[in-house]
Amino acid sequence: MREAEIRADASANGRPHVQSELMPDGLPVASRDAPIGGQAVLEGVMMRGVSTWAVAVRKPDGEVEVTSEPLVSWAKRHRVWRIPVIRGIVALVESLKIGFRALAFSANAQLADEEDAEPIGGFTWGLTIAFSMALAIGLFFVVPVGATSLIKDQLGSSVLFWLVEGVLRTSIFIGYLWAISRVPDLRRVFEYHGAEHKTISCYEAGDRLTPARAETYSRLHPRCGTSFLLIVMVLAIFVFAPLGLPAWYWLLASRILGVPLIAGLSYEVIKLAGKHRRKRWVRAVMWPGLMLQNLTTREPDREQLAVAIASLEAVLAVETPEAAASADVEIVA
Repeated sequence: MREAEIRADASANGRPHVQSELMPDGLPVASRDAPIGGQAVLEGVMMRGVSTWAVAVRKPDGEVEVTSEPLVSWAKRHRVWRIPVIRGIVALVESLKIGFRALAFSANAQLADEEDAEPIGGFTWGLTIAFSMALAIGLFFVVPVGATSLIKDQLGSSVLFWLVEGVLRTSIFIGYLWAISRVPDLRRVFEYHGAEHKTISCYEAGDRLTPARAETYSRLHPRCGTSFLLIVMVLAIFVFAPLGLPAWYWLLASRILGVPLIAGLSYEVIKLAGKHRRKRWVRAVMWPGLMLQNLTTREPDREQLAVAIASLEAVLAVETPEAAASADVEIVA
């Protein structure tokens, strides 16, 4: 559907239409951001706003189960947690906590109809979180610096060292995304990821929240976590560069301890880009991340869009659009 047709249909719904812009796939997103984010889970979608988060899951019997919980952002509890860079670290940890809780809910919802199936407990999820974090840090930070250290003498330059390490880190990250995008069992998760993006864009545009309307929007979104992670990989090159070539154990320690700093700086980059995303230089910075979303999202069907909408509506039942629009909160979509 052409953008003009989308505008005409949306403006006939009694809600104010927001100017849209086209993504690389030729479909629109709203030119404004709303403090709504989300995450794909098993057969469902988690949506979070400023004061609440909700998760909707389609159970094996076809029923959509929705649950929501209140949310008080950690950044509102202490002034120090709103300091630039620190606020990015706080936001990341908070998002991980909510995301894993949503994943636990979705996993247990899939087991609900199975006989003798016990819910996945907190200890199991604790081990899962620890393993996931260790795998991510090891794969994307420890392995690149370890592999580059093997040829450190041949490089003979600290500049070449951190450049080779950065290229290797980014290549591993892109290769990892490509590999998991080929796994059949993950395809539906990526479809729900696309449903999440389309639903958020539909809301941000002031359009009706229906599967038919949501599917007319792009499955790519400027605030996607995929783009955030790519910035983390690239920004790490410049953060580690001043360290030069210390002993191997300092190299290893810096890559592990430096992760929070890089995450906080990346958050500031995303926040700045969100405020100026119509500028040409910002579009250039965002373009690689949008391309990577072709790996981590797939076109959803209308049933999946209905689940994403149910999750967002549970958030909007608590938050009014006016209050949400006035909040100065940057949330990854």
